[in-house]
Amino acid sequence: MTEFPGWHGTTIVAVRRGGEVVVAGDGQVSLGQTVIKGSARKVRRLSPGGYDVVAGFAGSTADAFTLLERLEAKLEATPGQLARASVDLAKDWRTDKYLQKLEAMLIVTDGRDLFVITGAGDVLEPEHDIAAIGSGGNFALAAARGLMATEMGAEDVARRAMAIAADICVYTNGNLTVEKISA
Repeated sequence: MTEFPGWHGTTIVAVRRGGEVVVAGDGQVSLGQTVIKGSARKVRRLSPGGYDVVAGFAGSTADAFTLLERLEAKLEATPGQLARASVDLAKDWRTDKYLQKLEAMLIVTDGRDLFVITGAGDVLEPEHDIAAIGSGGNFALAAARGLMATEMGAEDVARRAMAIAADICVYTNGNLTVEKISA
């Protein structure tokens, strides 16, 4: 019996600088050693009740969409309270038998707050105003941290960090989706 090769891929980076947060994600979806799609959109703008949030996801797309729908519902129940909605989602994700099986991670921001949400129940505020997830996340994080020593703006730092990650990680490409949100 052949073992399913599994889905790999995605790099998402978020950079906060100069009163804005930029979330950038690549477009590659891989199955084993094969690129299935190069233009997936893994960074999305959510607007529950007119409250803007930008979210990027890594992991299973269907699982991520399920989590994004749940996050939108939490935001509708607690308008303007991204931290509370994120904690509520993480609690559900950790305790609900259905949600526990979901394999994805999220970066979410409303321009003020920036969080990484995981299935382990974590809602993490990143240090140094940078968050990164996915297979190339550590490469993008390291690159962005180095680029923060320059005068580059948030979007330029995010784009350059993603280009560096794409040069190193075979599960990351340079086809970016970029969303900006102001504080």
